[in-house]
Amino acid sequence: MITADWARHMARYNRWQNESLIAAADGLDDTARQHERGAFFGSIQRTFSHLLWGDTVWIARFDAGETTEVSISDSPDWVRDWADFKARRKVMDQRITDWTARLRDEDAEGVLEWYSGALGRRMAMPRAVCMMQVFNHQTHHRGQIHAMLTAAGADPGNTDIPFMPEEE
Repeated sequence: MITADWARHMARYNRWQNESLIAAADGLDDTARQHERGAFFGSIQRTFSHLLWGDTVWIARFDAGETTEVSISDSPDWVRDWADFKARRKVMDQRITDWTARLRDEDAEGVLEWYSGALGRRMAMPRAVCMMQVFNHQTHHRGQIHAMLTAAGADPGNTDIPFMPEEE
């Protein structure tokens, strides 16, 4: 069962992993971050951009906050400037943390309805499944970024949840 505490734990994991990957990517220059590496979205930067886009779209479905009209096909090029990306990522990670801080266990109940631009139709799924999707999507694409960073000679650090630093 998805609980509010689970979502808060995953939000902490999300922030920790984003900070770790960004720190590793900071050691590369723009050319290396933009380099085509054969991943689904091509480069480290384009995958980071898609991930930020996905978080923006999904979290807006839960908190009714700001979203984007950028399509999924344009998501890899949504944020091309590294400094801009890092600033937006930090704001998004705080937004996710704030959203989970307000959650109650019963917020995972019921059905979430939305329009999927990717599928071009209305969707309805259990809220708990959609909450899982937010964090699963992040983990999936961060795994791709981790592999690309490692191949580029960067050290993105540990990704195991039991090794996540304690809250300060």
